[in-house]
Amino acid sequence: MVAPAKLTISLRVTGVRPDGFHLIDAEMVTLNLHDVLTITDAAQSSMTVSGPFADGVPTDASNLCMRAAEFAQRPARIHLEKQIPHGGGLGGGSADAAAVLRWAGVSDVASTVGLGADIPFCLLGGRARVQGIGEVLTDLPHVDRIFTLIAPPLHVSTPAVYQAWDELGGPQNVGPNDLEPAAISVEPRLAWWRDAIADRIGVTPTLAGSGATWFVEGERDDALVDLIGEGAVVRVARTIKRM
Repeated sequence: MVAPAKLTISLRVTGVRPDGFHLIDAEMVTLNLHDVLTITDAAQSSMTVSGPFADGVPTDASNLCMRAAEFAQRPARIHLEKQIPHGGGLGGGSADAAAVLRWAGVSDVASTVGLGADIPFCLLGGRARVQGIGEVLTDLPHVDRIFTLIAPPLHVSTPAVYQAWDELGGPQNVGPNDLEPAAISVEPRLAWWRDAIADRIGVTPTLAGSGATWFVEGERDDALVDLIGEGAVVRVARTIKRM
């Protein structure tokens, strides 16, 4: 099964629930960058991982794929070929879990938010306005767009970014992503990558979700080749319709 990455085009944090979960108003799209999962029924769930971004991906019960199989009450043998950089804000783990849920026949999209805030969108796919804590989805018309993604060799913790957003007083960013100032406070090296990208293409990139991937519209990878030498993954990706 194919598990497409998601890109958060814009994100506003609109409030905080009494239980501490943050409310958002975001636009998300599905990309043609994807992981591939081979899933078969099993007496007990198990998981293996391969691919260029396999390092560091857990294969025990903490992995979202394993948790998704448990949620669906359908034990599975799962092999994941990891093509989406993990920890980069592209929803790779959520996309993989959504693929398991699709395989298991789970159709109640909103209920899956308990596994992860990005999973309902990854289960729906396409282009949508995402509200609540991720469970309120409104379909939007598909628009063909091309993005260049730049994933630096950094990992940014989403819970840490939201905590920093709270500690900073809930800033609304001048750009399309309210989490950007908080992410940079958690991982200051993100600012270097933002400026390095802007210096090379003359456009300030946008942070994808809580980071660490930056993106710009259009095919700009030729101007960013030298950043690969700094450890970045540079990919051109296109939006795709709902699967």
